[in-house]
Amino acid sequence: MDLNDSTSLAELMSRYVSTETGFGVPKDGWRICLAHEFKEKRKPFQARDVSLSNMIEHVSLGVRYLRWWYRKTQVEKKAPFIDMFRALPLRQIYGAPLGGIGGGSITRGWRGDFCRWQLNPGMYHYKTVIANQFTVCLRRGGQTVYQQVLSMDRPPTLQDWNWGYCGEYAFYHALYPRSWTVYHLPGQNVTLTCRQVSPVIPHDYKDSSLPVAVFVWDIENKNDYALDVSIMFTMVNGSGHKDDKSGGHWNEPFHLEKDGESVSGVLLHHQTPVNPYTLCIAAREKSGQEISHQTAFSPKGTCSTLWSDLMTDGRLDSPKDSSPPTHKGEEVAAALAVSCSVPANNHNSVEFSLAWDMPKITFGSRERIYVRRYTRYYGTKGDAAPSLSHYALTHYSKWEESIDEWQRPILQDGSLPAWYKSALFNELYFVVDGGTVWVELPEDADISGGLRPEDGGLPAQPDVVKEYGRFAYLEGQEYRMYNTYDVHFYASFALIMLWPKLALSVQYDIAGSVVQHDPTERLNLMNGRYSPVKTWGVVPHDIGDPVTPSLCFWSSSAYCGGLWLASVCMMCKMARVLKCESVYQRYRDILERGRAAFDKLLWNGKYYNYDSSGQSLSNSVMSDQCAGQWFLRASGLGEDDYQAFPKEKICSALKSVFDLNVMSFAGGQMGAVNGMRPEGVPDRSSVQSDEVWVGVVYGLAATMIHEGMIEEGMHTTEGCYRAVWERMGMAFQTPEAYCEKGIYRSLAYMRPLSIWAIQLALNNRPNHNKTTDKDVGQG
Repeated sequence: MDLNDSTSLAELMSRYVSTETGFGVPKDGWRICLAHEFKEKRKPFQARDVSLSNMIEHVSLGVRYLRWWYRKTQVEKKAPFIDMFRALPLRQIYGAPLGGIGGGSITRGWRGDFCRWQLNPGMYHYKTVIANQFTVCLRRGGQTVYQQVLSMDRPPTLQDWNWGYCGEYAFYHALYPRSWTVYHLPGQNVTLTCRQVSPVIPHDYKDSSLPVAVFVWDIENKNDYALDVSIMFTMVNGSGHKDDKSGGHWNEPFHLEKDGESVSGVLLHHQTPVNPYTLCIAAREKSGQEISHQTAFSPKGTCSTLWSDLMTDGRLDSPKDSSPPTHKGEEVAAALAVSCSVPANNHNSVEFSLAWDMPKITFGSRERIYVRRYTRYYGTKGDAAPSLSHYALTHYSKWEESIDEWQRPILQDGSLPAWYKSALFNELYFVVDGGTVWVELPEDADISGGLRPEDGGLPAQPDVVKEYGRFAYLEGQEYRMYNTYDVHFYASFALIMLWPKLALSVQYDIAGSVVQHDPTERLNLMNGRYSPVKTWGVVPHDIGDPVTPSLCFWSSSAYCGGLWLASVCMMCKMARVLKCESVYQRYRDILERGRAAFDKLLWNGKYYNYDSSGQSLSNSVMSDQCAGQWFLRASGLGEDDYQAFPKEKICSALKSVFDLNVMSFAGGQMGAVNGMRPEGVPDRSSVQSDEVWVGVVYGLAATMIHEGMIEEGMHTTEGCYRAVWERMGMAFQTPEAYCEKGIYRSLAYMRPLSIWAIQLALNNRPNHNKTTDKDVGQG
């Protein structure tokens, strides 16, 4: 397939039979017909996928891991931070997540399902809650003429509801942090467009923290007569988890008027003993519209009463009282409806919000309580849901103005292809949906690691952390380790460019941990040796998982050697900035000697060998061999006094990687494989060498662009995007890795945020003049 055509994209929309384009839907983004079925079905990498040779080589590791896994899951009854035996199966259903940063997240799939939940920090629950739906009711002349759940499902419960919407009449379009779902109603000459808006706004550290999202329903009536239209939003008190039936949950209606604006809705109080929370469905009161509700209904059985209530007059009964607490084994849900009139050949809109308020959180060990960032503005009492909803419904238009202002220069840059614009913004989902936590710094906290400023350390509470809080995100939804530093190394570009204060907060946390020391002996699963949990002066691998702390460290060769040289080069720059000439000369001498040794040991005339061990596979071509040069270029260095690698060697190495790892792998259509033999076959010597790491590919592409290889860089990136988003069905769950056929590993991974390194490289192109879409055709 020619990557420059749109064959795979067209296939995503091939089953769409309507000609309706929706209301205000942009042209750029990821678009898919709700009836689409992905042909390619992949399976997760598991222990049984390890090759026999690798199994023999690592048999001791396998035994240690099995013992550890058994103790963790069967004895301690805890979730292992990496589970090789119960990897997540691929569900090709996910869409843009709801909510801001660090307050928990709820993912709504591209078919409209509420299907991925992360309300407890870092712990994911993958459950489609079938009663969480939007339903449309059309009335003419006082009679209901059409009532439909906007879902393709036909569940075995709620049987009296009209299910089975025909997905061939609808499509989903995502340009994060917004998405649009367009529903043409067959035979009704009516089109609905649901616009989903979350407050994810660069350089905003207030609204971006809010756990809330808005759904704007634009209703187009193309008939020559008026219609009364009602949209009903139903929501279960819970997330489909077993604690939904634990008892004690209750709902209550509310109305809040403030600053001349009113909202009404239902609060769903979820009274769990650990991390209780309140869900809130709300609507904005507008002239000519009526809001009605049903405080409580059972989401089990036929549920005919609620369906008939809406069908009778397009409104719900609206009881004023709270519901009684549920008994053990019971579930409870709520419904909210907004009714309006839509004139002939005209348009109207209604607005809903979904908020959740879990102000205080504990992690698995429950050693202390943290408060989320948004509580700085809404308090910690757990009563913020009405105010959050009111604020969202009255300010979302300002959010959209900020989002448009941020995205417009890139979307209007005609030198950039359409697929890239989709990839750049949609990969940002992980900033919200990466098990992300953003908490306030407690008054008694000390992040310095114990080394005081007078001794060269940090203050106990740096001003940046006091003002902007502490931020952490998982290595991946399946690899539950927070702020994994060797992966954040790639992903950090998104934070640095869009929320730099959060990036700085992470750096303070890591810097403080470097000087920490924990002599507690712990078994290292990799080599079977016992070693201290944390040694003074060592950068930690991560800052722990949502259950227990976990710190370790590893390294490799040509890759790490290049990064080491780049670091020395940076020390030279820092010394010059601080006007410490003696320090500069010291590190300059180290750089000269290191550069010579690096070339002597690793350069083979075309590229840098994987390592200098002299073994049979030492001359494999590593896709990420120029990572040191990448970071130098990204930092504005890499030339003259701050050059660690000769430009001609970097360009030669990148050309070798492009020719071998990219174009000689999978027909040049899947990005760059990690390791390639000089003869043009993948290196299969390890589990990871024949994988494509999406985030590494994005970093490689950025390096190419920095060195003027723009076409090669964009081609390399496009292969990954089209494979993941258009063929494998992994939208909004970009994995760490995939092989050429059959296998993927670690869904929803941090590293692909490195795509923002590509944008930095594009921004830094010499003499780059942006053009509009009218000037250059879009691919």
